[in-house]
Amino acid sequence: MAYASIDPTNGERLRDYDTWDAGQLEAALAAVAAARPAWAATPIARRGTHLRALAALVRKRRAALAGLITAEMGKLNREALAEVEKCALVCDYYAEHGPAFLADEAIASDAARSLVAYQPLGTVLAVMPWNFPLWQVFRFLAPALMAGNCGLLKHASNVPGCALAIEALVRDAGLPADVFRSLLIPAAEVAGVIRDPRVHAVTLTGSEPAGRQVAATAGETLKKSVLELGGSDAFIVLEDADLAHTVPQAVASRFLNCGQSCIAAKRFIVVDAIADDFLARFKAAVEDLRPGDPREPATSLAPMTRADLRDELHQQVEKTLAAGAERVTGGAHIDGPGCFYQATILDRVGPDMLAWDEELFGPVATVIRVADEDEALQVANATRFGLGGSVWTADRARGERLARALECGAAFVNGLVKSDPRLPFGGIKASGYGRELSRHGIHEFVNTKTLWLG
Repeated sequence: MAYASIDPTNGERLRDYDTWDAGQLEAALAAVAAARPAWAATPIARRGTHLRALAALVRKRRAALAGLITAEMGKLNREALAEVEKCALVCDYYAEHGPAFLADEAIASDAARSLVAYQPLGTVLAVMPWNFPLWQVFRFLAPALMAGNCGLLKHASNVPGCALAIEALVRDAGLPADVFRSLLIPAAEVAGVIRDPRVHAVTLTGSEPAGRQVAATAGETLKKSVLELGGSDAFIVLEDADLAHTVPQAVASRFLNCGQSCIAAKRFIVVDAIADDFLARFKAAVEDLRPGDPREPATSLAPMTRADLRDELHQQVEKTLAAGAERVTGGAHIDGPGCFYQATILDRVGPDMLAWDEELFGPVATVIRVADEDEALQVANATRFGLGGSVWTADRARGERLARALECGAAFVNGLVKSDPRLPFGGIKASGYGRELSRHGIHEFVNTKTLWLG
Protein backbone atom coordinates (compact mmCIF):
# COMPACT_ATOMS: atom_id res chain seq x y z
CA MET A 1 0.00 0.00 0.00
CA ALA A 2 1.21 3.52 -0.75
CA TYR A 3 0.21 7.06 0.09
CA ALA A 4 -0.30 9.25 -2.96
CA SER A 5 0.49 12.96 -2.84
CA ILE A 6 -1.81 14.61 -5.42
CA ASP A 7 -2.01 18.29 -6.30
CA PRO A 8 -5.71 19.26 -5.95
CA THR A 9 -5.24 22.21 -8.30
CA ASN A 10 -4.72 20.02 -11.36
CA GLY A 11 -4.90 16.38 -10.22
CA GLU A 12 -1.18 15.81 -10.86
CA ARG A 13 0.30 12.89 -8.93
CA LEU A 14 3.29 14.40 -7.18
CA ARG A 15 4.79 11.39 -5.44
CA ASP A 16 3.99 8.00 -3.91
CA TYR A 17 5.13 7.08 -0.40
CA ASP A 18 5.29 3.45 0.69
CA THR A 19 3.56 2.73 3.96
CA TRP A 20 5.56 0.96 6.62
CA ASP A 21 5.68 -2.71 7.39
CA ALA A 22 5.50 -4.07 10.94
CA GLY A 23 9.27 -4.01 11.33
CA GLN A 24 9.56 -0.32 10.45
CA LEU A 25 6.81 0.61 12.90
CA GLU A 26 8.38 -1.43 15.69
CA ALA A 27 11.76 0.19 15.06
CA ALA A 28 10.26 3.68 15.33
CA LEU A 29 8.36 2.88 18.53
CA ALA A 30 11.46 1.36 20.08
CA ALA A 31 13.62 4.33 19.09
CA VAL A 32 11.22 6.88 20.62
CA ALA A 33 10.89 4.79 23.78
CA ALA A 34 14.68 4.73 24.08
CA ALA A 35 14.92 8.51 23.61
CA ARG A 36 12.22 9.34 26.14
CA PRO A 37 14.09 9.13 29.48
CA ALA A 38 16.91 11.44 28.44
CA TRP A 39 14.51 13.99 26.95
CA ALA A 40 12.32 13.97 30.06
CA ALA A 41 15.44 14.61 32.16
CA THR A 42 16.62 17.49 29.95
CA PRO A 43 16.46 20.78 31.90
CA ILE A 44 13.51 22.89 30.87
CA ALA A 45 15.70 25.82 29.87
CA ARG A 46 17.52 23.54 27.45
CA ARG A 47 14.20 22.35 26.00
CA GLY A 48 13.30 25.99 25.43
CA THR A 49 16.56 26.56 23.57
CA HIS A 50 15.68 23.64 21.30
CA LEU A 51 12.22 25.09 20.61
CA ARG A 52 13.71 28.45 19.70
CA ALA A 53 16.05 26.71 17.27
CA LEU A 54 13.07 24.89 15.79
CA ALA A 55 11.21 28.19 15.35
CA ALA A 56 14.21 29.72 13.59
CA LEU A 57 14.47 26.78 11.19
CA VAL A 58 10.75 26.90 10.42
CA ARG A 59 11.13 30.55 9.44
CA LYS A 60 14.23 29.81 7.39
CA ARG A 61 12.33 27.17 5.38
CA ARG A 62 9.11 29.17 5.27
CA ALA A 63 8.79 29.44 1.49
CA ALA A 64 9.52 25.77 0.84
CA LEU A 65 7.14 24.61 3.59
CA ALA A 66 4.35 26.85 2.30
CA GLY A 67 4.90 25.53 -1.21
CA LEU A 68 4.60 21.96 0.08
CA ILE A 69 1.33 22.75 1.88
CA THR A 70 -0.11 24.31 -1.28
CA ALA A 71 1.03 21.41 -3.45
CA GLU A 72 -0.36 18.68 -1.21
CA MET A 73 -3.68 20.15 -0.03
CA GLY A 74 -4.29 23.22 -2.19
CA LYS A 75 -4.21 26.08 0.32
CA LEU A 76 -3.72 29.60 -1.05
CA ASN A 77 0.01 30.24 -0.87
CA ARG A 78 -0.39 33.40 1.21
CA GLU A 79 -2.48 31.42 3.71
CA ALA A 80 0.16 28.68 3.73
CA LEU A 81 2.88 31.25 4.49
CA ALA A 82 0.80 32.51 7.43
CA GLU A 83 0.35 28.94 8.65
CA VAL A 84 4.09 28.33 8.65
CA GLU A 85 4.74 31.54 10.59
CA LYS A 86 2.15 30.50 13.17
CA CYS A 87 4.10 27.26 13.72
CA ALA A 88 7.20 29.30 14.53
CA LEU A 89 5.20 31.54 16.85
CA VAL A 90 3.89 28.63 18.92
CA CYS A 91 7.43 27.31 19.38
CA ASP A 92 8.61 30.73 20.56
CA TYR A 93 5.56 31.05 22.84
CA TYR A 94 6.22 27.83 24.73
CA ALA A 95 9.97 28.47 24.85
CA GLU A 96 9.20 31.74 26.62
CA HIS A 97 6.25 30.75 28.81
CA GLY A 98 6.78 27.02 29.32
CA PRO A 99 9.06 27.37 32.36
CA ALA A 100 6.40 29.36 34.22
CA PHE A 101 3.60 27.00 33.14
CA LEU A 102 5.59 23.99 34.41
CA ALA A 103 7.07 25.51 37.55
CA ASP A 104 6.33 23.83 40.87
CA GLU A 105 3.24 25.25 42.58
CA ALA A 106 3.47 25.55 46.37
CA ILE A 107 0.24 24.81 48.24
CA ALA A 108 -0.12 25.14 52.02
CA SER A 109 -1.30 22.00 53.82
CA ASP A 110 -0.54 20.05 56.99
CA ALA A 111 2.90 19.20 55.60
CA ALA A 112 6.10 21.02 56.32
CA ARG A 113 6.08 21.68 52.60
CA SER A 114 3.63 20.57 49.91
CA LEU A 115 3.53 21.35 46.24
CA VAL A 116 2.35 20.32 42.80
CA ALA A 117 4.97 19.29 40.24
CA TYR A 118 4.24 19.05 36.52
CA GLN A 119 6.16 16.13 35.05
CA PRO A 120 6.15 14.66 31.52
CA LEU A 121 3.56 11.99 30.89
CA GLY A 122 5.58 10.04 28.31
CA THR A 123 5.07 9.59 24.59
CA VAL A 124 2.03 11.22 22.97
CA LEU A 125 0.56 9.98 19.70
CA ALA A 126 -0.99 12.71 17.53
CA VAL A 127 -3.51 11.74 14.84
CA MET A 128 -3.78 14.82 12.66
CA PRO A 129 -5.81 16.06 9.65
CA TRP A 130 -4.82 17.54 6.31
CA ASN A 131 -6.51 20.95 6.43
CA PHE A 132 -3.77 22.71 8.42
CA PRO A 133 -1.05 20.14 7.87
CA LEU A 134 1.70 21.96 9.76
CA TRP A 135 -0.19 24.07 12.30
CA GLN A 136 -2.35 21.24 13.64
CA VAL A 137 0.83 19.29 14.38
CA PHE A 138 2.84 22.15 15.85
CA ARG A 139 0.12 23.21 18.26
CA PHE A 140 0.46 19.72 19.79
CA LEU A 141 4.19 19.34 19.26
CA ALA A 142 5.50 22.55 20.83
CA PRO A 143 3.83 22.13 24.25
CA ALA A 144 4.41 18.37 24.27
CA LEU A 145 8.15 18.74 23.68
CA MET A 146 8.45 21.63 26.12
CA ALA A 147 6.81 19.51 28.82
CA GLY A 148 9.42 16.78 28.25
CA ASN A 149 7.20 14.41 26.31
CA CYS A 150 8.15 12.65 23.09
CA GLY A 151 5.85 12.70 20.08
CA LEU A 152 4.56 10.35 17.41
CA LEU A 153 2.58 11.59 14.40
CA LYS A 154 0.06 9.69 12.32
CA HIS A 155 -0.74 12.31 9.71
CA ALA A 156 -3.50 12.29 7.09
CA SER A 157 -2.70 10.03 4.15
CA ASN A 158 -2.84 12.84 1.55
CA VAL A 159 -0.11 14.97 3.18
CA PRO A 160 2.79 12.54 3.71
CA GLY A 161 5.28 15.12 2.44
CA CYS A 162 4.21 17.51 5.20
CA ALA A 163 4.52 14.75 7.80
CA LEU A 164 8.08 13.95 6.80
CA ALA A 165 8.96 17.66 6.52
CA ILE A 166 7.98 18.16 10.18
CA GLU A 167 10.14 15.22 11.23
CA ALA A 168 13.04 16.70 9.25
CA LEU A 169 12.54 20.09 10.93
CA VAL A 170 12.77 18.58 14.40
CA ARG A 171 15.85 16.58 13.46
CA ASP A 172 17.63 19.37 11.58
CA ALA A 173 16.96 21.91 14.34
CA GLY A 174 19.22 19.82 16.55
CA LEU A 175 16.74 18.17 18.89
CA PRO A 176 17.85 14.77 20.21
CA ALA A 177 17.31 11.90 17.81
CA ASP A 178 13.92 10.20 17.92
CA VAL A 179 12.11 12.55 20.30
CA PHE A 180 9.62 12.92 17.44
CA ARG A 181 8.79 10.56 14.60
CA SER A 182 6.23 10.50 11.77
CA LEU A 183 4.60 7.11 11.27
CA LEU A 184 3.73 6.19 7.68
CA ILE A 185 1.05 3.70 8.64
CA PRO A 186 -2.57 3.21 7.49
CA ALA A 187 -5.42 4.37 9.72
CA ALA A 188 -6.27 0.76 10.55
CA GLU A 189 -3.05 0.49 12.56
CA VAL A 190 -3.69 3.50 14.81
CA ALA A 191 -5.56 1.48 17.45
CA GLY A 192 -2.60 -0.87 17.80
CA VAL A 193 -0.23 2.04 18.37
CA ILE A 194 -2.54 3.50 21.04
CA ARG A 195 -2.60 0.13 22.79
CA ASP A 196 1.19 -0.17 22.74
CA PRO A 197 2.53 0.27 26.30
CA ARG A 198 5.25 2.61 25.02
CA VAL A 199 2.53 5.14 24.11
CA HIS A 200 1.04 7.02 27.06
CA ALA A 201 -1.55 9.38 25.58
CA VAL A 202 -3.21 10.36 22.32
CA THR A 203 -4.53 13.55 20.76
CA LEU A 204 -6.70 13.69 17.65
CA THR A 205 -8.03 16.42 15.43
CA GLY A 206 -10.52 15.01 12.96
CA SER A 207 -14.00 13.69 12.35
CA GLU A 208 -16.57 12.48 14.86
CA PRO A 209 -16.24 8.81 13.78
CA ALA A 210 -12.46 8.96 14.11
CA GLY A 211 -12.82 10.64 17.49
CA ARG A 212 -15.13 7.92 18.77
CA GLN A 213 -12.71 5.21 17.67
CA VAL A 214 -9.69 6.88 19.23
CA ALA A 215 -11.57 7.68 22.46
CA ALA A 216 -12.80 4.09 22.73
CA THR A 217 -9.32 2.65 22.29
CA ALA A 218 -7.79 5.13 24.71
CA GLY A 219 -10.53 4.37 27.23
CA GLU A 220 -10.03 0.65 26.83
CA THR A 221 -6.35 1.09 27.75
CA LEU A 222 -6.95 3.87 30.32
CA LYS A 223 -4.85 6.40 28.49
CA LYS A 224 -5.35 10.15 28.41
CA SER A 225 -6.93 11.54 25.23
CA VAL A 226 -7.72 14.97 23.84
CA LEU A 227 -10.14 15.31 20.91
CA GLU A 228 -10.80 18.30 18.64
CA LEU A 229 -13.57 17.27 16.29
CA GLY A 230 -16.00 18.92 13.91
CA GLY A 231 -17.77 22.21 14.28
CA SER A 232 -20.72 24.14 12.94
CA ASP A 233 -19.89 27.53 14.33
CA ALA A 234 -22.60 30.14 14.64
CA PHE A 235 -21.97 33.64 13.26
CA ILE A 236 -24.70 35.75 14.90
CA VAL A 237 -25.44 39.09 13.23
CA LEU A 238 -27.61 41.39 15.35
CA GLU A 239 -29.55 44.35 14.00
CA ASP A 240 -27.00 46.90 15.30
CA ALA A 241 -23.98 45.22 13.69
CA ASP A 242 -21.68 47.37 11.57
CA LEU A 243 -22.08 45.58 8.24
CA ALA A 244 -19.14 47.39 6.65
CA HIS A 245 -16.96 45.56 9.18
CA THR A 246 -19.02 42.40 9.63
CA VAL A 247 -19.43 41.29 6.01
CA PRO A 248 -15.70 41.14 5.11
CA GLN A 249 -15.15 39.17 8.31
CA ALA A 250 -18.00 36.86 7.37
CA VAL A 251 -16.33 36.12 4.04
CA ALA A 252 -12.96 35.52 5.68
CA SER A 253 -14.46 33.37 8.41
CA ARG A 254 -16.29 31.10 5.98
CA PHE A 255 -13.99 30.92 2.96
CA LEU A 256 -10.53 30.88 4.55
CA ASN A 257 -8.84 27.61 3.56
CA CYS A 258 -11.68 27.13 1.05
CA GLY A 259 -14.05 26.68 3.98
CA GLN A 260 -12.20 23.55 5.10
CA SER A 261 -11.80 24.44 8.75
CA CYS A 262 -13.49 23.12 11.88
CA ILE A 263 -13.68 26.64 13.33
CA ALA A 264 -14.94 28.33 10.18
CA ALA A 265 -18.27 30.12 10.53
CA LYS A 266 -20.82 27.79 8.95
CA ARG A 267 -24.21 28.97 10.20
CA PHE A 268 -24.87 32.68 9.63
CA ILE A 269 -27.71 33.44 12.02
CA VAL A 270 -29.04 36.86 11.05
CA VAL A 271 -31.78 38.95 12.68
CA ASP A 272 -34.62 39.66 10.24
CA ALA A 273 -34.33 43.44 10.54
CA ILE A 274 -30.90 43.38 8.89
CA ALA A 275 -31.01 40.09 6.96
CA ASP A 276 -31.70 41.45 3.46
CA ASP A 277 -29.00 44.10 3.74
CA PHE A 278 -26.49 41.61 5.12
CA LEU A 279 -27.28 39.05 2.44
CA ALA A 280 -26.96 41.55 -0.42
CA ARG A 281 -23.53 42.67 0.79
CA PHE A 282 -22.46 39.10 1.58
CA LYS A 283 -23.49 37.87 -1.90
CA ALA A 284 -21.58 40.66 -3.64
CA ALA A 285 -18.43 39.95 -1.62
CA VAL A 286 -18.63 36.18 -2.12
CA GLU A 287 -19.11 36.57 -5.87
CA ASP A 288 -15.89 38.62 -5.95
CA LEU A 289 -13.90 35.56 -4.86
CA ARG A 290 -11.77 34.30 -7.73
CA PRO A 291 -10.97 30.60 -8.12
CA GLY A 292 -7.66 29.64 -9.64
CA ASP A 293 -4.15 28.40 -9.02
CA PRO A 294 -3.52 28.91 -5.28
CA ARG A 295 0.06 29.90 -6.07
CA GLU A 296 -1.11 33.00 -7.94
CA PRO A 297 -1.59 36.21 -5.90
CA ALA A 298 -4.85 37.07 -7.71
CA THR A 299 -6.54 33.82 -6.62
CA SER A 300 -8.87 34.17 -3.64
CA LEU A 301 -10.72 30.82 -3.76
CA ALA A 302 -8.55 27.71 -3.56
CA PRO A 303 -9.54 24.23 -4.70
CA MET A 304 -10.94 21.75 -2.24
CA THR A 305 -8.43 19.17 -1.17
CA ARG A 306 -9.97 16.03 -2.69
CA ALA A 307 -12.55 15.28 -5.35
CA ASP A 308 -14.49 12.90 -3.10
CA LEU A 309 -14.87 15.64 -0.47
CA ARG A 310 -16.09 18.06 -3.11
CA ASP A 311 -18.66 15.52 -4.32
CA GLU A 312 -19.86 14.89 -0.77
CA LEU A 313 -20.26 18.63 -0.20
CA HIS A 314 -22.26 18.99 -3.41
CA GLN A 315 -24.63 16.23 -2.29
CA GLN A 316 -25.20 18.08 0.98
CA VAL A 317 -25.99 21.27 -0.95
CA GLU A 318 -28.39 19.48 -3.28
CA LYS A 319 -30.26 17.82 -0.41
CA THR A 320 -30.58 21.13 1.43
CA LEU A 321 -31.94 22.84 -1.69
CA ALA A 322 -34.37 20.00 -2.30
CA ALA A 323 -35.72 20.49 1.22
CA GLY A 324 -36.58 24.14 0.49
CA ALA A 325 -33.50 26.28 1.00
CA GLU A 326 -32.84 29.07 -1.50
CA ARG A 327 -29.69 29.21 -3.62
CA VAL A 328 -28.29 32.75 -3.45
CA THR A 329 -25.13 32.05 -5.42
CA GLY A 330 -22.91 29.12 -6.39
CA GLY A 331 -23.86 25.54 -5.65
CA ALA A 332 -21.97 23.67 -8.40
CA HIS A 333 -18.63 22.23 -9.43
CA ILE A 334 -16.31 24.50 -11.40
CA ASP A 335 -15.51 23.01 -14.80
CA GLY A 336 -11.93 22.06 -15.59
CA PRO A 337 -9.12 20.22 -13.83
CA GLY A 338 -8.74 20.19 -10.08
CA CYS A 339 -11.15 19.99 -7.15
CA PHE A 340 -12.82 23.39 -7.44
CA TYR A 341 -16.28 24.21 -6.09
CA GLN A 342 -18.15 27.49 -6.41
CA ALA A 343 -18.36 29.78 -3.41
CA THR A 344 -21.94 29.18 -2.32
CA ILE A 345 -24.60 30.81 -0.14
CA LEU A 346 -27.80 29.02 0.90
CA ASP A 347 -30.55 31.18 2.39
CA ARG A 348 -33.62 30.42 4.52
CA VAL A 349 -32.25 27.18 5.91
CA GLY A 350 -34.60 25.60 8.42
CA PRO A 351 -34.51 22.82 11.03
CA ASP A 352 -35.81 20.16 8.63
CA MET A 353 -32.84 20.61 6.28
CA LEU A 354 -29.52 18.78 6.15
CA ALA A 355 -27.40 21.94 6.44
CA TRP A 356 -29.12 22.75 9.74
CA ASP A 357 -27.64 19.68 11.44
CA GLU A 358 -24.58 18.59 9.47
CA GLU A 359 -21.19 20.23 9.13
CA LEU A 360 -20.57 21.47 5.56
CA PHE A 361 -16.79 21.25 5.17
CA GLY A 362 -16.14 23.47 2.19
CA PRO A 363 -16.97 26.84 0.59
CA VAL A 364 -20.69 26.89 1.46
CA ALA A 365 -22.34 29.42 3.80
CA THR A 366 -25.71 28.67 5.40
CA VAL A 367 -27.96 31.63 6.28
CA ILE A 368 -30.63 31.21 8.95
CA ARG A 369 -33.03 34.09 9.59
CA VAL A 370 -34.31 34.74 13.12
CA ALA A 371 -36.65 37.26 14.73
CA ASP A 372 -34.36 38.56 17.49
CA GLU A 373 -31.36 37.85 19.66
CA ASP A 374 -33.26 35.38 21.85
CA GLU A 375 -34.08 33.22 18.86
CA ALA A 376 -30.54 33.68 17.54
CA LEU A 377 -29.12 32.23 20.74
CA GLN A 378 -31.62 29.38 20.73
CA VAL A 379 -30.72 28.45 17.15
CA ALA A 380 -26.99 28.83 17.78
CA ASN A 381 -27.15 26.32 20.63
CA ALA A 382 -29.51 23.91 18.83
CA THR A 383 -26.65 21.82 17.50
CA ARG A 384 -24.68 18.81 18.65
CA PHE A 385 -21.48 20.75 17.95
CA GLY A 386 -19.78 23.11 20.37
CA LEU A 387 -16.45 24.29 19.00
CA GLY A 388 -16.71 28.05 18.48
CA GLY A 389 -19.06 30.91 17.74
CA SER A 390 -19.14 34.66 17.25
CA VAL A 391 -21.50 37.58 17.89
CA TRP A 392 -21.54 40.78 15.83
CA THR A 393 -23.02 43.88 17.44
CA ALA A 394 -22.25 47.54 18.15
CA ASP A 395 -22.92 46.91 21.85
CA ARG A 396 -19.92 45.11 23.36
CA ALA A 397 -21.72 44.37 26.65
CA ARG A 398 -24.62 42.84 24.73
CA GLY A 399 -22.18 40.82 22.68
CA GLU A 400 -20.38 39.52 25.76
CA ARG A 401 -23.69 38.48 27.34
CA LEU A 402 -24.59 36.42 24.28
CA ALA A 403 -21.06 35.07 23.92
CA ARG A 404 -21.16 33.79 27.50
CA ALA A 405 -24.43 32.01 26.72
CA LEU A 406 -23.12 30.25 23.60
CA GLU A 407 -22.54 26.54 24.23
CA CYS A 408 -19.03 26.25 22.79
CA GLY A 409 -15.36 26.22 23.70
CA ALA A 410 -14.51 29.64 22.24
CA ALA A 411 -16.80 32.63 21.70
CA PHE A 412 -15.70 35.85 20.00
CA VAL A 413 -17.38 39.26 19.83
CA ASN A 414 -16.82 41.24 16.62
CA GLY A 415 -13.97 38.96 15.61
CA LEU A 416 -13.71 35.70 13.70
CA VAL A 417 -12.99 32.54 15.66
CA LYS A 418 -9.32 31.54 15.53
CA SER A 419 -6.73 29.60 17.49
CA ASP A 420 -4.08 31.59 19.32
CA PRO A 421 -1.13 30.16 21.29
CA ARG A 422 -2.00 32.49 24.18
CA LEU A 423 -5.58 31.19 24.57
CA PRO A 424 -6.92 27.70 25.24
CA PHE A 425 -8.54 26.02 22.24
CA GLY A 426 -11.04 23.16 22.11
CA GLY A 427 -14.71 22.26 22.13
CA ILE A 428 -17.57 20.67 24.02
CA LYS A 429 -20.41 18.34 23.05
CA ALA A 430 -19.69 16.50 19.78
CA SER A 431 -16.80 18.87 19.06
CA GLY A 432 -14.61 16.98 21.51
CA TYR A 433 -12.96 17.52 24.87
CA GLY A 434 -9.73 18.76 26.36
CA ARG A 435 -7.78 21.86 25.41
CA GLU A 436 -4.78 22.77 23.31
CA LEU A 437 -2.54 25.82 23.58
CA SER A 438 -1.98 28.27 26.45
CA ARG A 439 -1.27 27.02 29.98
CA HIS A 440 -4.23 24.66 29.74
CA GLY A 441 -2.88 22.88 26.67
CA ILE A 442 0.55 22.12 28.09
CA HIS A 443 -1.07 20.70 31.23
CA GLU A 444 -3.13 18.15 29.28
CA PHE A 445 -0.14 15.84 28.86
CA VAL A 446 1.69 16.11 32.15
CA ASN A 447 1.48 14.22 35.41
CA THR A 448 0.10 16.76 37.85
CA LYS A 449 1.91 15.29 40.82
CA THR A 450 1.37 16.07 44.50
CA LEU A 451 4.48 16.15 46.71
CA TRP A 452 3.93 16.14 50.49
CA LEU A 453 7.00 16.62 52.66
CA GLY A 454 6.68 15.93 56.38
